[in-house]
Amino acid sequence: MQRVNDVAGLLLAAGEGSRLGEPKALVELGGTRLVDRGVRTLHEAGCHPVVVVLGAADAQVPGAVVVHNPAWRTGMGSSFRLGLATLPGHVTAVVIALVDQPLVGPEAVRRLIGSGAEVAVATYGGKRRNPVLLAREHWAKAAELAEGDVGARPFLRANPALVTEVACDDVASPADIDTREDLATLRTLLRHPRPDATA
Repeated sequence: MQRVNDVAGLLLAAGEGSRLGEPKALVELGGTRLVDRGVRTLHEAGCHPVVVVLGAADAQVPGAVVVHNPAWRTGMGSSFRLGLATLPGHVTAVVIALVDQPLVGPEAVRRLIGSGAEVAVATYGGKRRNPVLLAREHWAKAAELAEGDVGARPFLRANPALVTEVACDDVASPADIDTREDLATLRTLLRHPRPDATA
């Protein structure tokens, strides 16, 4: 089983939010920027350090190591690779999360860590989404396969025998923010929250 103090958090937050009209990292939801919400989730789940990869937006993010991806326009893959390369040597595993999924709370991350798996992915309704946990021994191969706008997904598909699926339906939601309509929907949800989805 992964020891919590050996597990880092990696928050991918470099995109410009073209359909949203602004970088997602800086969008406020419930009075908190999405990037700060994501960092808090990873910290509360026990991840340390937490690395945030920014690109289109430049921001100070308390509680996180911020790295700028100059190639952010090429897609998530470059941010994924940069984030892995930034993590210190003592880290044995990393939980990768996306900044635009604010209803993924600490309990989902804790479940991945607590699974004891080398590779774990959160599922919702039986479908694989985020976050994802990767043990260090798989980082190089995962980085090699991450191209364009994908992160860990090609590695997961290429190594099905390694993957442990962790059901998170009861504690989180993979709802993401791509458009203004998505943002309005999530703001409504937060005004009338499901305690299990926003913990």
